[in-house]
Amino acid sequence: MAAGKYRTVLWIVLVINATMFLVEIIAGLAAGSAALQADALDFFADAANYGISLFVLGMSLRWRASAALIKGASMGLFGLWVIGTVIWHTLNGTVPSWGTMSVVGMVALIANAACLALLFAWRDGDSNMRSVWICSRNDVVANCAVLAAALGVFGTGTGWPDILVAGVMALLALQGADTVIRQALGELKHSNKETQAPTTP
Repeated sequence: MAAGKYRTVLWIVLVINATMFLVEIIAGLAAGSAALQADALDFFADAANYGISLFVLGMSLRWRASAALIKGASMGLFGLWVIGTVIWHTLNGTVPSWGTMSVVGMVALIANAACLALLFAWRDGDSNMRSVWICSRNDVVANCAVLAAALGVFGTGTGWPDILVAGVMALLALQGADTVIRQALGELKHSNKETQAPTTP
């Protein structure tokens, strides 16, 4: 029953994240916002991660931990990509549309808060479940930061608040990736020991 409920929740958050990816990538490009574009790619990465979680649900710990490793690596790559975006916008002096950032950021916050509430019951599970929780938790923090960046752009008339928030999002992604990868490696090591353990006659 619990596994069936978790599967249903994963499908719901997958659809939410895939939809928000399309909304934010279009809005981010139109507004010239590094923070919105970074958040959009985060939605895409999360949707992919939820899909992987659905695929390995019910499999052995080794398979679930291996999936968590892939998700941790994707979180790390997302962080590195955002750092590249920050550098590009810094060099070009982009000033994003704070109005678009505010509206889309609020919609994204509501969507991620809903996902976080749905996943709350599985926040202390194995590395695979925990990686899903960490992604959603980081997303809520990132959405609040995007809204703060929009206010900062409005108040300063520069793109620096947007750039700073995108940088923070990159650090969050890298930190989350480190947490997930460490736990997944520990679980893989544990599963290997169990597999190699001699059976008593």
